[in-house]
Amino acid sequence: MNDIHVRIQYPSNPHQVFFVAHRIASLVGYRLPVLLFVTEWGIWPSSENWHLYYKLRQSYSDNRLLQDAPGHLFLEHEMEDLTSFLQLSMLNGWGGYVLTEANYVNAFFSHDEYIDFFAENSAALAEIREKLGPT
Repeated sequence: MNDIHVRIQYPSNPHQVFFVAHRIASLVGYRLPVLLFVTEWGIWPSSENWHLYYKLRQSYSDNRLLQDAPGHLFLEHEMEDLTSFLQLSMLNGWGGYVLTEANYVNAFFSHDEYIDFFAENSAALAEIREKLGPT
């Protein structure tokens, strides 16, 4: 299998990160569950808002530490929740994956401020290119 990918850079203005996170949640879920799996943190400690992350997590009655439960499963009706967790992860300078149940398009977001979208064919990435555009 030869994966095809598209890379986009994070927006240069932090206030635009919400738009990108929302667009990703809207584009990749296909009305199926999505797993946000955080694999990198602590790289840019001065940008991490741990208080906000844990308050957001506590709103789901989840008091576990990130290192104990780095995955967040969002059901098809929770794409706004995925948006919030992804936005916060991006702003915190974390890295990880957005893995879809459909496995049509998946993404890796990096602490180096880019997102790679992967698919098995380029047609699957056409909407990503159109809505977010590689930079």
